[in-house]
Parts: sequence; structure tokens; C-alpha cells
Amino acid sequence: MFMSQTKKNILLVISTVLVTLVVTGCAALYLMGGNLSKAGDMIRFIATVRFVENHFDGEVDQTALINGSIDGMMKSLGDKYSIYLDEDKFRQLNNINNGTFGGIGVVMSFAEPGHCKIMSVMENTPGQDAGLQAGDEVIAVEGTPVSELQPEEVVGKIRGVEGTQVVITIRRQGEADKDYTLTRSVIAMTTAAGDMIPDTDIGYIRIASFSENTGREFKDALEKERSQNAKGLIIDLRANPGGLVTSCMEIANMVVPEGEVVSLIDKSGDKQVFTSSLTGASMPIVVLIDGNSASASEILAGALKDRGAATLVGMKSYGKGSVQTILPLFRGDGIKLTVAKYYTPSGTSIDGIGIQPDVEIAMPENPVEDVQLLKAIEVMKGKIQ
Repeated sequence: MFMSQTKKNILLVISTVLVTLVVTGCAALYLMGGNLSKAGDMIRFIATVRFVENHFDGEVDQTALINGSIDGMMKSLGDKYSIYLDEDKFRQLNNINNGTFGGIGVVMSFAEPGHCKIMSVMENTPGQDAGLQAGDEVIAVEGTPVSELQPEEVVGKIRGVEGTQVVITIRRQGEADKDYTLTRSVIAMTTAAGDMIPDTDIGYIRIASFSENTGREFKDALEKERSQNAKGLIIDLRANPGGLVTSCMEIANMVVPEGEVVSLIDKSGDKQVFTSSLTGASMPIVVLIDGNSASASEILAGALKDRGAATLVGMKSYGKGSVQTILPLFRGDGIKLTVAKYYTPSGTSIDGIGIQPDVEIAMPENPVEDVQLLKAIEVMKGKIQ
């Protein structure tokens, strides 16, 4: 007896699904190293994707579906540093590491939790054109209160693609809160620069972040100050969020004595030790840190402190003792994933703890002078007398 065409079609669909599941299951089992539980989860995920694509009553953008899945995957880790980066954010990250990004040209401080103050405004930038001033407080970005955001989220919202706009709300003493709409432009940032402190024989170098050019910029500044007979060096790492560990190590090789700088330990317990090859006497060093000195800046500060090569002045650092790696995902996007913890030369993890300065001094609420820098100069004078 012959079956109806409809029944044949149904059986064909069922057979196709079964074959697909068998093939998918075998592939998943292979990829999961023979782990049946993990293979089952992979089959469950693939089956859900296929069901949504085939049965959702509307258009399904497969790329958006997968992007959302990856984003959810990263959020499920419960680690604020492990994140999915869409195409725009991935481009921004690469630009920042290269020393350029779309921004408004301001240097911000998050010394007081839940608050963001503008420390300085760069020349010929959207921030200067809009009339932003040092001392202004950013209280919201795109309508979201700063008090509800992490510092890196505030920075991420302000930075963006060149030519796009961002709205920030500014609070200025004696004036009503005001919204500013700024058009982002490319900010080519010098991440390490300095000069001699006037009327002293003390050199000063400010490191804003660690990008691809930071090591070269630091070397240029250091050689310039040595040529001016600097007897001591102040390294300013305040409000430095970190960056490339490779750039940090370039600088460590110029200021940290020969030996260990930092060690990384991954989830398997494998340890990787990074060392300095610097030999010979180095000039006395004082390092400025604060609550926004994080990651690579803490690696440098921690190494200098533990190796007895510097005195730390300021406030306790942020406490980011984890290391992230970047994985491109072939559509212009990628993920940033925590892969290890780092330890200072004394074997200390500062993750969630921070580095305590040798000389603690806080900035006043409305400073008329940089009291932390003045204290660093005082400490340095005691070293070189």
C-alpha cells in the first residue's frame, strides 16, 4: 500500500532531523573530548538555534542571534572583565591600544566612588570646543547617571566612532547642570610624557595608559631628563587604567632592577614569570598612585615597591589583579576573557585589594594645588640629598 505524499513529506522531515541530530551529536561529542554531558549541552544549544530559525514568526538575523548568545555566554561567567565586544567596541579597543580613539579629549578621574571629574581638557579637541573645564563633574552620559556605572563603562560610553555624537551632563560649581552634545573626533594621545620639575634636579614622567607607543615615549622622556642631569625620577601612574602588559614590561626593563617583575598563574596552575634585564644603578624613584591606578599600572608599581626600587606615594590602587586576552571572532567582533591572575614579586595577589602606598596622602575635594605631587617631591628630595 502506498503512503500519501503528505505522510512521505513528514517522514522525510523527521528522518532529516534525526540524521542531523546524530551527525551533530557525533561532532559535538568529538569536540567535547568524549564528554557526554558537554556534548549534550552543545546539541541542546544547536537544536535551540535551529528551532528559533525555523519556527520564529518573524525575520531571524542569524548573526544577531549568535552575537546575543556569545554576549550571554560571557555575562554568565560573572566576571566584569570578561565581555563580548561587538564590531564598534572591538575597533575602539584596538584604537586605544594603538594610542588613538574616537573621543572628546578630556582626562577624567574617578577618585571618589560614583563620581567622575574632568582633570584636564586637551587642546583642539571637542571638549575644548564645547567649553568643558578642568573641575567639571560628569554626572551622566547619554542619560545614564555616572553613579550607576563602573569607571570603564563611563569611558566606554564617552568614546566611540569618529563623527558620532555623545551627550554628557556636566555639573559646574555655581551653575545649573547642563547637557553638552559633542561630536567625537580622533584623539591621538601621547601616553607617556614629562619634563624636569622647575627649580629642582628631579625628573617627572606621567604615564596615562599603556599602549603600543608607551614604551618608546617613556624612553624618550627618560633620556631627555637624564641629559638634563636628573638625580631622581617621579613616575605618575594616577588615573592610569592599565593597558598592554607588553608596554608595561618595556618600561619595567628601564626602571626595575634585574629580576622578577610579575608572574602570571592560569587556571591550570601554570606559572609564567616576567623579568627585567636592567643592570647597573638606577636613579631614585617615587611613584604616584591612586584609586584609579589599575592593572598594568599596578604591575609596574607593585614591582618597583616589592623590589625596593621606589617609594609609593598617594592612595591605595584599584586592585585589578587579573589578566585578559583578546580573541577576534572573524566578523570584526571579539571577546575579552580573563585567563590568569598576576602576582607581584613578593608573591602577592592584589586582585580586589590594591597596593598600599608607602606614604598615604589624599587629594582634597577642591584642590588648589597637587598636594600628592608636592609630597612626592618632598620624599624625593629626602632621597637625593
